[in-house]
Amino acid sequence: EKEEQERLERQRKLEEIQRLEEKARSLQNKLQHFYSIPNSLKKIGGISSKQLHRYMLCDGVPDAKDQRAVNTFVTLWKDYSDSNIGEELQLCNSLIEDLDELVKEAKDPELVPKYHDALIEVQEILHAKHLFITEKLLKGASDNIDPDTRNMQTVSKHTNVTLCLWANLFKNPRLVCESVGNIQIPGLSFKLPEELAVSDIAVRILHTHYDHLSILSRLRHAPQKPIVEEIPPPVQEPEETQSTLLFKTYVIFHLEIKGFSLSTAKDPSWPSLAQLNCLSSAGPEFEETENDSEVVNLVQYTTLGGVFYYDLLQLPPQPIRRKGYTILQVIRIGVLYQKPQPKNEECPDDPTEAPNNKPCSPVGVCIVLPEWVIFMEMPLVARWDAEDGRWRKDGITNVSYEEAEGKISFEMESFQIFTLMHNTFANFPFQGWELRPLGQNSAVFTVKGALIEVSITIKNSQCMLRLAHSRGLSHLVGQWMSAPALQKAMLKAGINIFVNENTHKYVSVCKKNPLIEQFAYDQMALFASACAFKWSKWNATCGEENLVLQGSEHLKIGLVPEDSWSTYFMGSQRTRQLEITENSKDFSIDHAAGSEFHSTLIHLLQDSMSPDGLALVRQSHYCFIDTVQTLLSATRPLVFS
Repeated sequence: EKEEQERLERQRKLEEIQRLEEKARSLQNKLQHFYSIPNSLKKIGGISSKQLHRYMLCDGVPDAKDQRAVNTFVTLWKDYSDSNIGEELQLCNSLIEDLDELVKEAKDPELVPKYHDALIEVQEILHAKHLFITEKLLKGASDNIDPDTRNMQTVSKHTNVTLCLWANLFKNPRLVCESVGNIQIPGLSFKLPEELAVSDIAVRILHTHYDHLSILSRLRHAPQKPIVEEIPPPVQEPEETQSTLLFKTYVIFHLEIKGFSLSTAKDPSWPSLAQLNCLSSAGPEFEETENDSEVVNLVQYTTLGGVFYYDLLQLPPQPIRRKGYTILQVIRIGVLYQKPQPKNEECPDDPTEAPNNKPCSPVGVCIVLPEWVIFMEMPLVARWDAEDGRWRKDGITNVSYEEAEGKISFEMESFQIFTLMHNTFANFPFQGWELRPLGQNSAVFTVKGALIEVSITIKNSQCMLRLAHSRGLSHLVGQWMSAPALQKAMLKAGINIFVNENTHKYVSVCKKNPLIEQFAYDQMALFASACAFKWSKWNATCGEENLVLQGSEHLKIGLVPEDSWSTYFMGSQRTRQLEITENSKDFSIDHAAGSEFHSTLIHLLQDSMSPDGLALVRQSHYCFIDTVQTLLSATRPLVFS
């Protein structure tokens, strides 16, 4: 009888274990189903939305993926110049931007050369259109003589393009040398060599607000990816398994309590953040030249404010008017002095004459920095080497930067394409950060960068940038836009607080487990309507597998009182409130008196929050949660502070 009872007990336990395993498998299948739904819908919705937006524009720009449509566009616009030239430029710019995006997003290596060739061809058309505008203006230079200098100078502005032209019409050696010494055009001035004083020349400074050259450098000098034999993935370590189970617990909890899945829930492997955190595996964005220090590193430096095409042109014959007739000799103008010449070589007085023994004089430029960008440091001046397809720092001398007036002046060996660059990671690492609620579905995210402080107000799915000093950024500051649009606009304006796959190579980081890090951002976003979160100095000393941050329930508009902050410790298995504060001398993981251990930050906050705070959390809109989580994941303050 005793043996029978033991047998029945063993059978009961075995059945119980089988039941629990079956339930676990059912929950896992349910969880995987919920993972697949938002990702699939987001992928399908994103593609259809993008395609629909492209077709609904009806602006004449062909589909960049359709090579036949692009070829037709190139053929039609190559020689057709009777329509509005401004519209032509805008069409070319739009197509180049689309091709640029395709090159960056292309996963098939065979498609990259096709997009590259199309990009080159469309850029050639764009440059031809620019030269056509210049030629048209120079043929009528005598009709636009400046009464003071008796030469022609004009500024023509189009969308994203500013064309400055100066023509040497008077050719008086004495007067021209005085005027040519420092020619003033709104926003810039330039200095010409004296030997050009009596030459039939014109100077063009074409300022494009975009950069179509750096992408060519990246494509031309892309690194050769070695063929690596595929290795089976290693067996998961216990710590990683625990983190994954912790993540699944959170998602199941979120599904059961909220009734819907967080739109940014991803596969447990979190490949995007994992890739960002693999400091040794990420490859360079382009092939760096180790032996040539004068080549600009396009990972560390980014063009800001566009590109300046500084060209010396041959002045075409001017029209002669006699007895009601206009006589005009039609010739095709060309660009002179495209390549830099060493100073020990001979330089002609006139571009059309034989050389003499006079050394070449440098050409100078003084530029007022564009008001729609911010230079946090002294700009780096770089020139374009067309033969090698790179930006270079050599050949530029006498650089002078007037920060108060926003001016930079320098000299070059010859007329060349140049640009101003800034350090992409100048505002890293962050000195602190704070996420503070402003009411239901509203919060403000503040990042104290190394050079400037940035505040982003979030309301539902929209974001608005706030800066203490925002000279000339009216198109960006105080404007509501989506999180991706804001990120793109901020990068274009030179305000970078967003990380990429190369940030860790140039910035000191507080390395953390990417899974636990992303888990923290999700929980912070979920409670952003009622709780404030803040940087803690102890986060740098708690280890890779742990996170430390400050938090507090905050239901009022305004700053959080200093005595209201609590220090939270997040590990792979449990979360607790620590006894230490920011003023403590040493780090300790001892929990605060009267507090308990919890599996997640969500449970910890729930136990101490008021009913009003919990109500705000339960009523949070998923668009607001997604926007907050997007900003936190894009800036990664727990790692880069």
